Amino acid sequence: MSKAVAIIQARMGSSRLPGKVLMNLVGATVLDRVLNRLGRSSLIDQVLVATTTEPVDDAIVEHCERNCRNVFRGSELDVLDRYYRAARFANASIVVRITSDCPLIDPEVTDATIRAFLDQRADYASNFRVRTYPRGLDTEVMTVPTLERAWRESTKPHQREHVTPYIYENPAEFKLHGIENDVDCSQHRWTLDTPEDLQLLREVYAGFGGRDDFGWLQALGLVEREPGLADINRHIAQKAVHEG
Repeated sequence: MSKAVAIIQARMGSSRLPGKVLMNLVGATVLDRVLNRLGRSSLIDQVLVATTTEPVDDAIVEHCERNCRNVFRGSELDVLDRYYRAARFANASIVVRITSDCPLIDPEVTDATIRAFLDQRADYASNFRVRTYPRGLDTEVMTVPTLERAWRESTKPHQREHVTPYIYENPAEFKLHGIENDVDCSQHRWTLDTPEDLQLLREVYAGFGGRDDFGWLQALGLVEREPGLADINRHIAQKAVHEG
């Protein structure tokens, strides 16, 4: 039996918005919003928060333990090592990589990525190598042997820091698969990296009464009905990669 484990990388350090993962997002922390939404996935067997061994991240561990969330601690800078060891800790056979700065992550989009990964018998699948979904729905899926090979063979700093570059930088070595939406919605920014991002996300959650059981298409409808929302963080330049 295969076991699909969603590993959510999370840490308190953030250059533009320190402590963002435990900030309040209309009644729940950003991290809990991610966990709650992924908890509605039909293809994920376990969700695990992977944070660091740094003392500042004791707050994340305490929060997870207080709320009965699974948590693992590993290297702060070698995130690939953190992921690999977390996957082994969870006895995973499939790893679903999610970052904690995506509180609008949609379990149906994540499941669609996992399903395509399984159907294609891929080594790795993602829904953003060609970006058509809003930024903030990013899902990567890989086999543990693929992750292990990246862990064993990655030598460049960016490959260790960002987990999956070795895989998609070597397309001849792995079977890669990409998921695209029918309509290009890539202009929307729903990730959390700045105070402006937090303001937008709070407006979206407030628009649904503080619930988190709405889908990305419902969020899109809200943003399209109220175009001023997207203006809140339209000017933000995306960093090269996710933090975590």
